[in-house]
Amino acid sequence: MEKIVITGGAGFIGCNLADKFAKSCKKVVLLDNFSRRGCKENVEWLKQRNENIEVIKADIVKNQKQLEETVKGSNAVYHFAAQVAVTTSVSKPRKDFEENAIGTFNVLEAVRKNADNAAFFYSSTNKVYGGMEEIKVVERNNRYEYEKFAKGIPETMNLDFHSPYGCSKGCADQYTRDYARIYGMNTVVFRQSCIYGQRQFGIEAQGWVAWFTIASALGKKLTIYGDGKQVRDVLHIDDLAEAYWIATEKIGKAKGQIFNIGGGSKNTMSLLELLAYLEEFFVKKIDIKYSDWRTGDQPVYVSDISKAESVLGWSPKIGVKDGVQKLYRWVKENEKMFEDL
Repeated sequence: MEKIVITGGAGFIGCNLADKFAKSCKKVVLLDNFSRRGCKENVEWLKQRNENIEVIKADIVKNQKQLEETVKGSNAVYHFAAQVAVTTSVSKPRKDFEENAIGTFNVLEAVRKNADNAAFFYSSTNKVYGGMEEIKVVERNNRYEYEKFAKGIPETMNLDFHSPYGCSKGCADQYTRDYARIYGMNTVVFRQSCIYGQRQFGIEAQGWVAWFTIASALGKKLTIYGDGKQVRDVLHIDDLAEAYWIATEKIGKAKGQIFNIGGGSKNTMSLLELLAYLEEFFVKKIDIKYSDWRTGDQPVYVSDISKAESVLGWSPKIGVKDGVQKLYRWVKENEKMFEDL
């Protein structure tokens, strides 16, 4: 491709995607407001590895003209710029709505007006399915599991936006889908599960796999909210980047579609299981404390990724333990970046 644009391109997912695509694109443009920790370090890392990276400091809510100029002539736009924490959405719901709902609308409009034939990918979330209280959960082998959904939750599950974050992301999710139907744009929605891996500057409120790993390296006491038996399907960043690559190559099949993109039923992990891996890798006992369950925290969430496997021919290649070990090695090699946490 000649040119791709990545909003939130200095972030965790954005910089990894840029690194993958830079090898085959003449121009990779990152647009980011640099509000998150690690953005500067990620851009420096990218520029050391790639010559065709352009970085634009701009905000998708406040800088519409800059946004429109940036997407002109692009072959594909990957939209990752967002407010990413449920806890922040509860304390600052207007900020959450502006960045996720209005921000996505701004990007969609910029692409519609200036690059309407470009592929457009929106990074959505499994939170659009809500708490799914009606689905029975059982405890087996010291972890929570669905009683009946052996493959996980499919895209046909009813939407039930829960939390301001779920509402704002769900709004953007549906706008993205509808721009394919109404305007004929090449839009695709990825409803992502827990993504983890290198270049992720995780914090307690978001990016739990990275946060547990970073905190363990620094010797910080970890807090488990609930009993630690809650389970998520997890997906390594390299597998996610490959999913975007394949979907871009197959945009004719992917456009107008919504896909669950996660580790699926073969790549699940509880908090306690992650701690066990980290204690093995760090060769030490990790200091933890327990606290009350957080509001809206699901005991289990696993994505059914059958549609992505069938339509795109994509499936995860990196297993849970191998993926956590890759993250552990990156954290150990870069401990100095986290010393001020």
